[in-house]
Amino acid sequence: MDKYQVAIVIPAFNEESTISNVVHSVKEYGVVVVVDDASTDNTKKMAKEAGAVVVSHNENKGYDGALNSGFVKAEELNFDAIITFDADGQHDFTLVPIFIDKLKSGYSLVLGVRDRTQRISEWFFKVYTGKKYKWKDPLCGMKGYSMLLYKKQGFFDSYQSIGTELSLFGLVNNERFCEIPIKVHNRSDKPRFSSLIRSNIIIIKSLLVAIKGAR
Repeated sequence: MDKYQVAIVIPAFNEESTISNVVHSVKEYGVVVVVDDASTDNTKKMAKEAGAVVVSHNENKGYDGALNSGFVKAEELNFDAIITFDADGQHDFTLVPIFIDKLKSGYSLVLGVRDRTQRISEWFFKVYTGKKYKWKDPLCGMKGYSMLLYKKQGFFDSYQSIGTELSLFGLVNNERFCEIPIKVHNRSDKPRFSSLIRSNIIIIKSLLVAIKGAR
């Protein structure tokens, strides 16, 4: 590749109602890599038809497992940077070129900051990262990473961090970062991230691991 290339990695599980529109909305900005996390609907078929590179799981590996596979594929294809983007249509695709410009200018991390917090456990997480790292929204799914940062750690996630481990690695190691405000659109169907109680437990567990010390 002779120019700056970006992979837009989208983890997807049973997102047939939105995945086609999401892929079409962002594919002009980079190569879209959809990780079909063992969906039982037409997510895989619709993502391929929309023009995405599709990585398929035979069994469901969860959010971080899907992102792990997407990052491996992006490294294999020799991209310069990766932007993670949700499959449910909640992220504003018009912000993608802003993320790319920041990455091209030398930021290792470009971190989205949503306009609202959905769960009490997320509030605890953001209070911790805000005080320790000046990071306002650790659980926003829209983030940008330089491939060099990914290669320094050597993986995306090792402990089901809900997409926070690589960012924490960068912050701990004083990598250059910036934050971009994001307005979150309401999704039209039921969220995929477990029940309210279970999701809060998962988030708190991830926070406790982060407090013990990100690598």
